[in-house]
Amino acid sequence: MNEKLKEKTREALTSVLPITVIVLVLSVTLVPMEVGTLALFLTGAVLLIVGMGFFQLGAEISMTPLGQGIGGSIVRQKKTWLAVVICFAMGAIITISEPDLQVLANQVAAIPNAVLIWTVAAGVGVFTAVAVLRILYRVPLSKMLLGLYLLLFVVSLFVPNEFLAVAFDAGGVTTGPMTVPFIMALGIGFSAARSDKDSANDSFGLIALCSVGPILMVMLLGIFYHPTETIYDAVQLAPVITTQDVALAFLQDLPHYTAEVLQSTLPIVGVFVLFQALTRSFQPRQLVRMVLGFVYTIIGLILFLTGVNVGFAPVGNLLGSGLGSGPLRWALLPIGMLIGYYIVKAEPAVQVLNEQVEEITGGTISRHAMNRALQAGVAVAVALAMLRVLTGLSIYWVLIPGYAAALIMSRFVPPVFVGIAFDSGGVASGPMTSTFLLPLAMGACSAVGGNVVTDAFGIVALVALAPLIAIQIMGLLYARRTQAQTAPNILDDTVVELEEY
Repeated sequence: MNEKLKEKTREALTSVLPITVIVLVLSVTLVPMEVGTLALFLTGAVLLIVGMGFFQLGAEISMTPLGQGIGGSIVRQKKTWLAVVICFAMGAIITISEPDLQVLANQVAAIPNAVLIWTVAAGVGVFTAVAVLRILYRVPLSKMLLGLYLLLFVVSLFVPNEFLAVAFDAGGVTTGPMTVPFIMALGIGFSAARSDKDSANDSFGLIALCSVGPILMVMLLGIFYHPTETIYDAVQLAPVITTQDVALAFLQDLPHYTAEVLQSTLPIVGVFVLFQALTRSFQPRQLVRMVLGFVYTIIGLILFLTGVNVGFAPVGNLLGSGLGSGPLRWALLPIGMLIGYYIVKAEPAVQVLNEQVEEITGGTISRHAMNRALQAGVAVAVALAMLRVLTGLSIYWVLIPGYAAALIMSRFVPPVFVGIAFDSGGVASGPMTSTFLLPLAMGACSAVGGNVVTDAFGIVALVALAPLIAIQIMGLLYARRTQAQTAPNILDDTVVELEEY
């Protein structure tokens, strides 16, 4: 187990190190920082690396077996109504426990936090049930996504402009580090129990459909509440002078994030206890391993969220302000691309998804190929987000052609790539996006005198959109390569048959 933890921590180090180097270079060139601020950032980076290592190992040995066990058990019951009820409840429970949703709720002043959280949870619950029904009844994912996104854009015509970007951002933040491992495993459990030739393809797509629910529900809330203000409280740097001040800044916030993570994981632990009591699915040795996995997951999330929120987010806002107010403000585009390229690897849920993709496809789609495609897509997305910050370009001009391209491509891409692509959209827009990229965009937007609500919000939505196109392009290339490899074999077989004749 210790060797496995070291391996996960090394992977986290390679993911976070590039972002750390970029910030260090910027701090001594374009955006000079105080030494105390830099110390906060570096301490946050260390916590981030250790936290990612613990979280990835914990999710692998606890959340994944639990999701697969519940999915397989529900299918074996052969009661559709039971699957719908349980999946609705599981989707809602896990969404309420998602830390990113709490962050979003605090920023939307027009709607009470509890109303927003419960409405989004209901949306995810409904679409979790819909996603499972799709697997059971073998409905093509591409057709379902086409209908749902057409519905979203029709409803968006009636949503106040000040609320539109927030609604699309909601789809990204609700599929975060708590939700993704469980829902991915739930889909694998359902499809494995089905045991047909298309079951592996249908194991993907749950996260994609679960991302639609929050967008639709937040849009409806925007229409119902007629919000006139949607604000984001800019993150503040902790006042630090000495190294002791740096340590105190993290220690003071540690209890808050510990309580938040414990509150978030309690419903999932309750589901685990109830499932085991009813089914006795796990043997004593596996139970001990899963309990240890939950402990690792909790420790990892506490360290990760503390490091990100205390060390990373304030520096992101500071970088954005410094770059936006300087004479080289257009440097935000290449710098945004560079940060976007590397930051996606630092998302904890991305690595969970990539490992499961590699496992389900038998190594046909490797985690390295997934990482490269996601990095390229997110780099372009962050550059577009910075362009919106600098020019005030409406988010419609990016979302409509982007989703149109993704949905058209889904008709020509192998089904497994469609599910992976749309799942990746929700996974890529995790806590690093909402707590580093969003403050970066907000700081830059404030510096250039733009409208923060309409121009800076939406970066999560663009990051969620990019993998839909990038992964499907990878799918098209994969399909062409497969056809090119099989064509000579077919020709050779034909020649042999003719010679024998």
